[in-house]
Amino acid sequence: MVMKKNKLPNPNRPIVYRIDAKGKPLGRIASEIALIIQGKLLPNYAPEKLSNVVVVVKNSKEITISGKKMKDKKYHRYSGYPGGIKSKQMGELFKASPEKFLLKVVRNMLPKNKLRPKMLKKIQFKKSND
Repeated sequence: MVMKKNKLPNPNRPIVYRIDAKGKPLGRIASEIALIIQGKLLPNYAPEKLSNVVVVVKNSKEITISGKKMKDKKYHRYSGYPGGIKSKQMGELFKASPEKFLLKVVRNMLPKNKLRPKMLKKIQFKKSND
């Protein structure tokens, strides 16, 4: 009698998570992406290792932002020179590129170490065809 062996999943093959952001709050989506990208949902989580997870975000233009944050909240950049502070409203950044803005929010939720840029490269955006 021949026994069947269960095939183990290929460890090199990436695990793909698909997230539909339509109508969901910005912070909830960003924190969910940050958890997934770090690999915290996997049983073999190790903070010092890069997980083989890819996140595909769909409908990033349709993320909801509550209250008056779109016009009241500001993001600042400073060049280091006197008078070199530049400010933009959240609405301007979001309308210019929702994908870049979501990456900026997720970036701030990830640990500040050498793995952060590699984790951010594992976030992909898909244009909705609907």
